[in-house]
Amino acid sequence: MVGIEACVFDAYGTLFDVHSAVARVRARVGAQADALSQLWRAKQLEYTWLRALMGRHADFWQVTGDALDHALARTGVDAAVREPLMQAYLALDAYPEVPEVLRRLRDAGLKTAILSNGEPRMLDAGAKSAGIDGLLDVILSVEDVGIFKPHPKVYQLAVDRLAVRPAQIAFQSSNAWDVSGAATFGLRAVWINRLGMPPERLPGAAEHELRDLAGLPALLGL
Repeated sequence: MVGIEACVFDAYGTLFDVHSAVARVRARVGAQADALSQLWRAKQLEYTWLRALMGRHADFWQVTGDALDHALARTGVDAAVREPLMQAYLALDAYPEVPEVLRRLRDAGLKTAILSNGEPRMLDAGAKSAGIDGLLDVILSVEDVGIFKPHPKVYQLAVDRLAVRPAQIAFQSSNAWDVSGAATFGLRAVWINRLGMPPERLPGAAEHELRDLAGLPALLGL
């Protein structure tokens, strides 16, 4: 990938392991831990898309809580774990390769940013907890435009705030639908396919596919 001046990352599922929240209280959740975690994530995303379509925006903290309430009710897990799980979501584990990759990009003179559905307080807390806040030039939230990904207004945020053209931005996400949105907008999309999933049948294809972020510097010729 030539001509890249900025690397922009989705947060949840790309930099941060969304399932690490339930993992921290697995003993309290019990046998339904994996089912709860998967359903929580699925409903979280579903609610962002539905709210965008309905024109009824709420920030990602509320959406995350609403999705958790649904998942707890559906799995029958004791609601007493709700608050510990929500607090854990503010300090999700970063994937192990993330800090070193960000350092290499910064050392090479590239701009680095998060572009996420997350509410600003959530993103700031997550970056600080993971120790990567000092490796980012900016953290961008959909709250600046009041609608969730994959709306084009979200990807325009990166262009405007980083002052570069879409073709100069490498956008990394583990979410294939997010990759589709970014590619359709005109960003240079890289799919971080951590789970080895097949491609989605959507407009806008990834320019490249990696299993994790460790391969990104080489892809950029660093």
